[in-house]
Amino acid sequence: MDMEKTEKKKNLILPAVILLLGLAIALWVLPVGEWNLDSSILLFLQEKVRNPVLTPILTGITTLGNAGAIWIVITVALCIWKKTRRIGIICACSIVISFLINNLILKHLVDRIRPYEVITGLQLLVAKPIDASFPSGHTSSAFSVAWVLLRKMHCRYGVPMVIFAAVIGFSRLYVGVHYPTDVLIGMISGIGCAYLAEFLINRREQRKSAE
Repeated sequence: MDMEKTEKKKNLILPAVILLLGLAIALWVLPVGEWNLDSSILLFLQEKVRNPVLTPILTGITTLGNAGAIWIVITVALCIWKKTRRIGIICACSIVISFLINNLILKHLVDRIRPYEVITGLQLLVAKPIDASFPSGHTSSAFSVAWVLLRKMHCRYGVPMVIFAAVIGFSRLYVGVHYPTDVLIGMISGIGCAYLAEFLINRREQRKSAE
């Protein structure tokens, strides 16, 4: 029964991802500016959610994700210990794939303008990023590692890491540097990178064992 439940959950992953991707594309193709849902969410967060308590917390959290720093530290720590080394290797592969796909390819290919550049009244809470907006590299790198941890480690470690990754994604909206669709696609991309990294490491190990 447990195996059947597991298989059913796995079968739900692809439709859910497709649904989220379709929603993201639908939002993204709307005009950039103040009169679309993507932009309106940012203005809502600024007007209704930003406050003196959350602001220093979320600006600090978003800084932890700069250049994937916190996730690189976690990955290196996992690689040091023999018991978690394989998980660390998968995380390293995943975050490298995320960087290549999102930061080196998609950002240059799409070249989306940052929201604070086009939404009148949106105030930036951190230093201006130097790259394009779509997708969110912070979110992708976060989920590329957190999702590996969710799948490969006990849930008491994996679940908090996924929650932390989600908070980093939310922090990018809160500080005004990304559209919601940037973060959504970053999340989907990061999860995809985690699966791809695991597949590549498994293939590598199978080839070595066959030699």
